[in-house]
Amino acid sequence: MRVALIHYWLNGMRGGERVLETLCEMFPDADIFTHVVDRSKLSDVINRHNIKTTFISKMPFARSQYQKYLPFMPRALEEIDLTGYDLVISSESGPAKGVIPPPTAFHLCYCHSPMRYIWDLYPQYHASAGRLAKVAFPGIAHRLRQWDATSAMRVDQFVANSSFVAKRIEKYYRRGSEVVFPPVAVDDFKPVPAAERGDYFIAAGEFVRYKRFDVAIDAFNELGLKLLVIGDGEERKALERRAGDNIEFLGRVPFSELKTHFAKCRALIFPGEEDFGMIPVEVMASGRPVIALGRGGALDTVEDGVSGTLVHEQSVAAFVEAVRGFSDADYDPQAITAHARKFSKAAFKQGVASLLEKQGFSALS
Repeated sequence: MRVALIHYWLNGMRGGERVLETLCEMFPDADIFTHVVDRSKLSDVINRHNIKTTFISKMPFARSQYQKYLPFMPRALEEIDLTGYDLVISSESGPAKGVIPPPTAFHLCYCHSPMRYIWDLYPQYHASAGRLAKVAFPGIAHRLRQWDATSAMRVDQFVANSSFVAKRIEKYYRRGSEVVFPPVAVDDFKPVPAAERGDYFIAAGEFVRYKRFDVAIDAFNELGLKLLVIGDGEERKALERRAGDNIEFLGRVPFSELKTHFAKCRALIFPGEEDFGMIPVEVMASGRPVIALGRGGALDTVEDGVSGTLVHEQSVAAFVEAVRGFSDADYDPQAITAHARKFSKAAFKQGVASLLEKQGFSALS
């Protein structure tokens, strides 16, 4: 059996690349097709595979400016020669599913999200775009939407990474999907004894607008409690300017330090609406609860009253109320970690394998 894995771009190890890495473990002889690649930023598991790039990789400054070539990516995908492949698995968040597989091949699309910047988050992306992009992007996005919806017909089976994404697939592609949660390395995180925990909350992730770190900052300005903010991104300077003395920005930290903060914090503050959200699962695998907005992927990952608290609205007042009502004694670390194990790598492999076995493919390695 010849297997092709299609991924949008490979220039780091984020959530989408962790999914690809696990697929590589399941299919050790698979070929990978992508628009651009930087092998220095990939795991050994992915680097062991044959990686082929589209013509996007030959464009000037493609490694760093690949997103500017978005209008050319549909054609680049359609020029990939998949002759002879039996199974095609596309990893969709940027353009990936639009390949043209052979008529005898089975095409499974693992969808992290329909492209947010041309669908539901288009107004926000357009509003924050530069002057030239603000003029050009409406026409580009219009054509991309048409292609994106049309190319959904080339997929035999959609798999969504959350119930939230399944609804978005239905909304924009008019296709049903199965939900298989992405693989989270829950075994890498461990609880610590109560005596070792600190007296602080944390917020962590990429500092981009839709993650709404501003809600967490403003809430803790009002609460006066200690908040550690972990991560970096385009919003960092603005967030630092609005933060009080009780809020500390740590930037990006080594994994060992990250695990320590996850295990020792009182709770994670998570005010953004995510498609899935791996960080809440990692914190729960560390035995600590999550105070999260009750929308998006958190509805799958956070069990209200068991592994955390779901906040009814994305507002400062609602998060202030939730934190004031929070008590460490209400949560059992063992119950939290048991809940987090539902999102393990083994569970992901079994979920994908079960879907493929229905099509006659053996998929567990």
